[in-house]
Order: sequence, then structure tokens, then C-alpha cells
Amino acid sequence: MSGDLRSAALDLLFDQDLPIGLALLDSDLRYLAINPTLARANGREVADHLGRTVADVLPQAAADLLPLLRGVLTTGQPHHFRIEAEVPSLPGVASEWEASYLPVRDGTGRVGGVLVRAANRSLERADEALDRVRRENDERLRRVLDNLFVFVGVLTADGRLLEANRAPLEAGGMTLDQVRGQPFWRTAWWTHDPALMDWLRDAVDRVARGETVRRDVVARMAGDTRMDIDFMMAPLRDDQGQVTHLIPSAIDISARRASERALARSEDRFRRAFEGATVGMGLVDSEGRLQLANDSLARMFGYTRDELAGMAIHALVPPRHRPAHQAHVQQFLSHPSQRYMAKRQELDALRRDGSEIAVEVGLNPMPDSEGQQVLVTVNDVTERRASQIQIERALQEKTALLNEVHHRVKNNLQVISSLLSLQARHADDGVRDALRDSQSRVHAMSLLHQLLYERADFSALEMGTYLRRLIQLLRDTYLGRSPQIELLVETPQDCSWRMELQRAIPCGLLVTELVTNAIKHAFPDGRTGHIRVRLGGVAQGEVGGEAPDAASWGSPSRWMDADPPWLEVEDDGVGLPPGLALGQGRSLGLQLLPLLADQCGARLEVSSDGGTRARLTWTPDTLGEAHA
Repeated sequence: MSGDLRSAALDLLFDQDLPIGLALLDSDLRYLAINPTLARANGREVADHLGRTVADVLPQAAADLLPLLRGVLTTGQPHHFRIEAEVPSLPGVASEWEASYLPVRDGTGRVGGVLVRAANRSLERADEALDRVRRENDERLRRVLDNLFVFVGVLTADGRLLEANRAPLEAGGMTLDQVRGQPFWRTAWWTHDPALMDWLRDAVDRVARGETVRRDVVARMAGDTRMDIDFMMAPLRDDQGQVTHLIPSAIDISARRASERALARSEDRFRRAFEGATVGMGLVDSEGRLQLANDSLARMFGYTRDELAGMAIHALVPPRHRPAHQAHVQQFLSHPSQRYMAKRQELDALRRDGSEIAVEVGLNPMPDSEGQQVLVTVNDVTERRASQIQIERALQEKTALLNEVHHRVKNNLQVISSLLSLQARHADDGVRDALRDSQSRVHAMSLLHQLLYERADFSALEMGTYLRRLIQLLRDTYLGRSPQIELLVETPQDCSWRMELQRAIPCGLLVTELVTNAIKHAFPDGRTGHIRVRLGGVAQGEVGGEAPDAASWGSPSRWMDADPPWLEVEDDGVGLPPGLALGQGRSLGLQLLPLLADQCGARLEVSSDGGTRARLTWTPDTLGEAHA
């Protein structure tokens, strides 16, 4: 019984993975027993040692070890030593060994074997270095995982949490100790959703059988907040292909989900606006076919939305326009940046029943991953076109009527001028001069209506042309063929501005009074001289209205920076009598000058120094005062 116990105790001793290597050799130096520690140090399996000699197991070291072993068998004395010998665990290298050989005696006291205690220090140092590298790698991997904003964990095959990186722990407001060892589906990330917990428990079973699962889920985070994550769980296998662990991982997709929800809301708003628009709307692909159409477009052309889907847009154009329309569409789709048809255009369109309608079309490019698309807006303008035709017809009639009015006014003024001329034939000299002055004023007004009639523009009068024609009339009326006085008009070619009708009439009368007064009084006793009428100031514009703007004298900044428009009548005669002021004197013309200047919105300045100069200047202030 005691022998059995010793045998059991010996077996138990050699089966243990002790820190020291142990082996039992018989008298022939065969291995009777060896523990896993020494077998690993030798570089052989335990079974490869039993029944074999030291020379068989360690042939490279036998020459060094066998003499020492035999010495123990012979002398019966233990032997402690350090030695370097090559063994299979470190082939090609002399390992450093520290060993003790102890004699084993039988019941008679005779030495019948050797107990070996040995440690391969080289292998231990190599193992320690390997362990250190492994620890460093594990720590490095842990640091990498902890600094990644991804969720990674390790589960046992039955789903209990072993490890988790820092990101999910910090996001969830917990520590690893609080969740380690718990079933994964019962951890705080998932307990807000019982259905999700059931899915995770089933996922653990499936992954343990070798599947990989993936799904977008909502996890609970610190402060009872929620996070959308892309969750995946995969099996981890050993060298034999057995599933030993489960690896759950996840990434935060909250931003992507928010973008998807925002996109969905945007698409929903677009669809509702598209469907509810009162104008026809359609989406055309790169081949010129309708992909979408709203109800308004379908009703406009007499189709259903399903019938319009896939239809070429050329089918909605009358046959006579299709070739040109196809060319325009292809050019637009090829070079949408040119926006050849992007401006709204009026076109003729063809309805299902064959009738034609007038439509206004707008095209807006919408680049897409599948090619160029165009959002088309179509508005039925048939009634508007009919109204426009009526308005244009009425405008033509009104223009013709105004033409006739100005023509008749001009003719009536010519009749008045003829009557004044007849009256002057039988009057004395003083009355004849007065009638001739009145006739000149009538000529000035008649000429204005004649120019409006000739140019068919009733909004304003081009002053350069008007003044040249007016001066010619005054020259014919007062000077005839007399070379005594030369009457000149100077209007630079780059100075061409217009004056509205209500200001042009008093302006023409004022010029007439100034010129006739100079003809009559500036050159007494047969003196010769010159009378000049000059225009200047802004190169383009229109005098009139409440204030100058882009439609009249250009931008306000140009009005402030440029010279204001001016008109000047100057002679080199004897000048005005001393002390004579505007509005004074017995002459009707002199009395009219301030009134006429005010009516045409100008400031009149008269100077006399070796002749007479009268200057009309238009400014915003004077126009505002005249308007008021």
C-alpha cells in the first residue's frame, strides 16, 4: 500500500508544471519520468523522453552530460554544476544550464538511478524576453485601442465581457471593473432596450457557432444619452479553428445618422414642394427623358404622372419645333455652365389632345452621380401672352393716336404762325416786331411737336437736334441772307442728352427769347458779331423727373462727380444796359426769362462783360425745386 502511495506521489510530482525541471533516470540513463518544465527546456515532448536514453534525446549534449551522470552512479555522490550545452530547445546555441544530479538508492542502499534537477537559464532568459515583448506588445495594443474612437471588446465564448477599450467605457460613464465578467447583453449599454438585449443574446450564440453579425443599433451612454453605432461581432479562432473568444466592435455613426435624417427631411421638403407646386415641375435625365413629374405638369399637358415618367421631353413640343429644340437641349446638357436655356423662355408646347399652349420654361442644372440632371419648371402663359398681345395692340393704337395728336398740334401751330405772318403785313413796325416775336415762339413749340412726331418718341426730346433745328428757324426768321450777325450752335458729339417734354417747351422758349434779344439789341448801328448756343455737361442722360437716376443721368455717384448739364447763349455785342436785372424791363421776353428758367428746372445766370452770357444749369436741387 505504501509503495502505491509513493508511486502516486511520484506521478503527481512529475505531472506538475513546477518552476524547476525534474527527471528520473535509471542505471542505464534511460528516462523513467520527466516533468513538463524540463521537457520544454530540452525542446522535446514528455512522451519523447520516456524509455529513451539521454544520448538519444540530447545527442549534442551527451558528450558533456554522460560522464557526469555516470560519475554519480559510480560514486553515489551528488553533483552540482553549471555547464553550456546545445539542446533542441535552442538549436545551434550553447545553452547555459544550472543542474544537480542526485543519486537514487534502492532498498539495499545500492545506487540504481539519478534524480535530475535542471534549469535552462538561457531558455528562461529567452522566455523572459519573449514575455517582456509580449507584455510590451499587449500594452502597445492596449494604448492603440484606447486612443481609437472605436469600440472594441473581448468576450468569452459564452458572452461574458473580459476586456473593453477606453472609448466605450468613457462614453458609457463606467469602468472596466464594473462590467468585467457580466453577460455582454446585460451591460449598461443595452439595458434601455429589452428587444436589443434579446438580439444580443441570440447574436452571442450565433457568433459562438462561427457566424459574424452586424447591425446598426442605439447604445445608451453617460447621462442616459443615446448614440447610434454600427455594431459588429465576430468569432476569434485558435489554431485548430475552434472559437475561443468573441470580438464585439462598433463605430459612432451619430453624425452620419444625423446627416441621413437631415437629408431625408430635405428630400421630404423637396418632394412636398415639388408635388404641391402650382407650376409644372419635372426632373429630366441626361438623355432628355422625364424621370419625375408633378400633378401640375401632368394636368397642364393632359397626361397622368405615370404616363409622363420616361417620356422624352421632345414629345411635348410641336413637331415643327422639335429639331431645333433637341439641339438646344443637347447643347445645354453637354455644357450646363453656359446655361443656354437656363433663363426663362417662352415656348410653344403640345398637349395630349393636340392643342398648343404657350409656356414659360426655366432650366436649372442638378449634377448627379449618375449624370447631369435638370429641374424643369413650366408655367402656362397662354392667357398672359394673349393679354400681352392686347396690350401691345393698345400701345400701337395709342402711339398712332399720339402721333396724330402731335402732328395736328404742329399743323395748328403752323396755322397760327401763318396768321401771325399775315397780320404782320398790315401792321406798323412796332406791332410787326411783336408779331414776329410771337411767331418765333410759336415756331419753337411747333418744332418740338414736329420732332416728336418724326421720331415717334413721346417721352423726351433729344436736345442737340432740337437746338440745331430751332437756331436754323431763328436764323431764317430774323437774319435771312444778312451776313451782319453769325448765329452758331455748338453741341459736342459726345454730349447727347434728352429732356422730358414738360421741361423742353419752356427751355426752347427761353433759348428763343435769349437769341432774339441778342439779335435785336446786341449789335446796334449795323455792328457785326457772333451769337453762340452751346450744350455741355454730362455725356448722356435725360433731364427731368424727380431726381436723376440710372435711367436719366446715370448713377448718383456719376451725377455728383460729373459736370451738371448746362446750356449757354453768348454774344460778343454791346452787353446789357447798366443796372438791368432779370425780370425787369419793358420787354416781354426779359420778363419771361426767370419764369421759363424755373419751369424747365434750371438755374439761370446772366453776366455782361464785353458781351452778354446767359447760362442755364441743371442740378438735383433745381430739378427738385421745379418739381415741387
